[in-house]
Amino acid sequence: MKVSSKEVWFVTGSQDLYGEDTLRQVAEDAQKMVEGLNQADLPLQIVWTPTVRSSQEIYNVCVEANSNADCVGIITWMHTFSPAKMWIGGLKVLHKPLCHLHTQFNREIPWGEIDMDFMNLNQSAHGDREYGHIVSRMRKATKVVVGYWQDAQVQQKLAVWMRVVNAWDDSRDMKIARFGDNMNNVAVTDGDKVEAELKLGYHVDYYPIGDLVAYVKAVTDEQVKEMLAVYDSTYQVAPNAQEGGKDRVSVVEAARQEVAMRKFFEERNIKAFTTNFDALHEMHQLPGLASQRLMADGYGFGGEGDWKTAALVRTIKVMALGLPGGTSFMEDYTYHMTSGHMAALQAHMLEVCPSVAQNTPRLDVFPLGIGGKADPARLLFDTAPGDGIASTIVDVGNRFRMIVNEVKVIEAKEMPKLPVANAFWIPQPNLEIGAQAWILAGGTHHTSFSKALTTEYIEDYAEIAGIELLYIDKDTTIRNIKQQMRVQ
Repeated sequence: MKVSSKEVWFVTGSQDLYGEDTLRQVAEDAQKMVEGLNQADLPLQIVWTPTVRSSQEIYNVCVEANSNADCVGIITWMHTFSPAKMWIGGLKVLHKPLCHLHTQFNREIPWGEIDMDFMNLNQSAHGDREYGHIVSRMRKATKVVVGYWQDAQVQQKLAVWMRVVNAWDDSRDMKIARFGDNMNNVAVTDGDKVEAELKLGYHVDYYPIGDLVAYVKAVTDEQVKEMLAVYDSTYQVAPNAQEGGKDRVSVVEAARQEVAMRKFFEERNIKAFTTNFDALHEMHQLPGLASQRLMADGYGFGGEGDWKTAALVRTIKVMALGLPGGTSFMEDYTYHMTSGHMAALQAHMLEVCPSVAQNTPRLDVFPLGIGGKADPARLLFDTAPGDGIASTIVDVGNRFRMIVNEVKVIEAKEMPKLPVANAFWIPQPNLEIGAQAWILAGGTHHTSFSKALTTEYIEDYAEIAGIELLYIDKDTTIRNIKQQMRVQ
């Protein structure tokens, strides 16, 4: 992933009745706000656009935004009073994400000097509510941010929205490679790929594992040597996996697989992928180490053909670019059910992203016990304690449902006989309610886990995508999760 060169447009609403002097001041104030926001180190550049004063001007800017590949969203603000019927035509055709910034240029009321000229110019409290009414009546998805534009909390909310719309733009052309199909008879990881492309932008392609094997065979010894040097300098390499160790051959094969997969994906502009331990054929081992490292570089991944989770991992990684904490594919493994201390162990056979690692991962080789192939290399680590979110998208037959559960990662004990990267967490509000709510909602056993993001990001994403959202947090009860499901 790279830092985005995309932009959001800042559109200020007014009307012709105020006269040129007032409209000139409106434009100057809006430009100063844009300059100030751009100095606040927000994730995307904000571009000022001329004040819109009529239905035609509003329509034109919305059409221009739709057709501009660099524009990923629009921030609207009513400095004065902008009659909302003027906005109907433009909002009907707008398909870029929308944010409504409810603020005003001045921070305080100038009590000793306020007059009618000031009132005519500074009518955001009036104009934004008129505009908000028509957005609501049109059922137009929007994020409303309220507060003074120079305050940190307002800028943080704008930053969240910008990260989400950047990820939404990234998903518009997301290609997902599936090596093998879903694990036999598994339901929740499958879904309607056509509807997903219509609704979410994902394009899922099947590739026989033989296509990748051809790339693996074409990797040169020099390329393998360079990749091994990266491994040896980046990780704590176990003695058996070091040069001359009995399992070094598995590390060499992992390096060959990684070189091949990177080339395969780059040539096809693939952003996410899935594997299946039951469809390896000529592959010598499951590409666990390669999958871990590719995730660390921003690729989405899903195990056993889970393309929806692979896509969501990629999307959340784009949202979190540059933020501390990390994001990974994860799976519910087993429970610790001691009364009063119940928690869930999260892991996978191999593929957990090292971006969530507490310390430098250890590179080691162990038998897998499934798939019937050679012992694979993998990175081993624990996830650092702290707050996080676990998210998933499920196909419930006639619609997609996003589910997000806030979690609290805690310290795990050593597991010398289970060589997996892991996280140990308490689903909020606790395991009993969190797991029950997740199951009632039809949630997957795979998740996109992030310590970098909060529920607000997922809420904004679901709003833009127009999909159902169920959230499970510290205030969740089984009664209110059932109520959420009834009203969706």
